[in-house]
Amino acid sequence: MHKDFCPNALARTDGTDMFLKRMNDWVATSRTGLLVKAGLMSAGVMASAAGAFAQETAPETVIGISQPAQIGMQPAATSIAADSHFFHNMILMPIITIITIFVMLLLLWIIYRFRATKNPVPSKTTHHTGLEIAWTVIPILILIVISIPSFKLLYKQLDLPPTDLTIRAIGHQWYWSYEYPDDGKFSFEARMIETKDLKPGQHRLLETDNEVVVPVGKNIRIQITSTDVIHAWTVPSFGIKHDAVPGRVNESWFNIDADKPGIYYGQCSELCGTAHAYMPIKIRAVSPEEYAAWVEEGKTKFDPLDEAAAPAASATQPAADTSVASVAGAAAPAN
Repeated sequence: MHKDFCPNALARTDGTDMFLKRMNDWVATSRTGLLVKAGLMSAGVMASAAGAFAQETAPETVIGISQPAQIGMQPAATSIAADSHFFHNMILMPIITIITIFVMLLLLWIIYRFRATKNPVPSKTTHHTGLEIAWTVIPILILIVISIPSFKLLYKQLDLPPTDLTIRAIGHQWYWSYEYPDDGKFSFEARMIETKDLKPGQHRLLETDNEVVVPVGKNIRIQITSTDVIHAWTVPSFGIKHDAVPGRVNESWFNIDADKPGIYYGQCSELCGTAHAYMPIKIRAVSPEEYAAWVEEGKTKFDPLDEAAAPAASATQPAADTSVASVAGAAAPAN
């Protein structure tokens, strides 16, 4: 077991905790040759660092992914995500912070002011009309202040503008399949690439064998459904998180900023069974010209969409009209 010990590979596949545990076991049972092994490990670390540097300087831009020691949300790539960040950072957080500080100071003051040594005979007051009105009215006013931008953001997510492209995302246990009923009229499956098959620079539990490709600067409607249990199609950088429910279609939209082409990741966010953690979403945002070239390639690479089972959805067609067709189309085999 120790003969094939490779620190660099273990750190990539097993995670930090398992890597350290196995390294300690190796050191404890293999004192001889430690200096030689240490030299090899240093070489592995240097190779890993070189690989990381190459990844950072690679032309492919990865935007929608969590970063080490990150505080806050993933970078916003759509106006919906940007508005969500503003709502959280500039409205919710200040209100929550003020309430928390107020309650903490109030508790400290009560502990000091009404301590037993200062009040040997406690007050028996049980009601105070002004106080009861205040602690009823003030929370109501706070909720009204929060609800106005909240409803505005919710309507923006669900009130679709005229769209340039429709994509259907169909959840299965445990992978996603996609349909392009407008452009290309094809469908394909996107399954997670296992850790042992990852290439240098790829991310564990996030890579898929086929990517969802979309153009930047276009209004894209996403229709989400499922063929078995409830899933959730979630891409943090887009501000999108909607359940995939069997037998019905949920829909939303997004428009990726024209200056933010790149790779965006997401995952299923609804507990859906044993392999729930292995349903990644990978989206590549490209220029309209690159997207058109990819569509032409997809016509020969992917399975054609069954027009009878899943007719193309127009920008004005209500989601309810496509629910049965979408589910039927999702059951058809795809690449």
